[in-house]
Amino acid sequence: MLASRIEPAIEAALRLGQAGSAPPRLAAALRYSCTPGGARIRPTILTSVALACGDPTPRVTDAAATAIELIHCASLVHDDLPCFDDSDLRRGKPSVHRAFSEPLAVLAGDSLIVMGFEVLARAAADSPDRTVALIGLLGRHTGMPGGICAGQGWESEDKIDLRAYHRAKTGALFVAATQMGAVAAGQDPEPWEELGARIGEAFQVADDLRDALMSDDDLGKPAGQDDRHGRPSAVAEFGVQGAAQRLDDILSGAIASIPSCEGEAMLADLVTRYARKLAPREAMRQPGE
Repeated sequence: MLASRIEPAIEAALRLGQAGSAPPRLAAALRYSCTPGGARIRPTILTSVALACGDPTPRVTDAAATAIELIHCASLVHDDLPCFDDSDLRRGKPSVHRAFSEPLAVLAGDSLIVMGFEVLARAAADSPDRTVALIGLLGRHTGMPGGICAGQGWESEDKIDLRAYHRAKTGALFVAATQMGAVAAGQDPEPWEELGARIGEAFQVADDLRDALMSDDDLGKPAGQDDRHGRPSAVAEFGVQGAAQRLDDILSGAIASIPSCEGEAMLADLVTRYARKLAPREAMRQPGE
């Protein structure tokens, strides 16, 4: 149901970015970077939180959901560049720098980041106060000192704070998703921070498990990246079974942290369904189980 809101909103933003006298190859790289989409987890969480709080201004919610997905897609384009992961594949197809060139990948990522904030600025006509708050939240969770840029920056440090690294690199946009969903519905964002942080931590642990246990074909991108680049990961720190137990504990905490609202049960069901999707349960089983 939410895809019928999220996909058209993203498509409308992309069309605006490709209009007029836009350079054709960069315009094509924008669409290639965002379609076909992945699970659209962040905009789904954002929209679900807004719905759980009544969703009184759907156009503001749709703008916020689009903005956070554009920022996420930009981060994937930049992550794959030779100066970071140097990945040839993303979502089962050549990464943007392999398909279009490295300069166009840098520009595509930059353009998507700017586009995300433009989408929010256009929503100001519906609710100026909420839109300003949404721009502030998205900026905080994208840049420094605690956004996804900071998360990438930790990989260039000699000594890495694993919790700060995970909180910034993966958790920041999940906290943005829950808090922006609340703001889009006119609610205080602060009670929603813990839920976003716990979902983000769970997603990172699940991602570490998938990277360690699954194949390139299963992932649609190169597997074993954490080990290859010597990155900190939950599997390296706790082992496979320890990481699996940690994932279960985090998810239990996430459900318990959902603020009281009319859609509380719906959100608990959403977290449970994503938990089943995220974790490679078959690969995590020990022999004899």
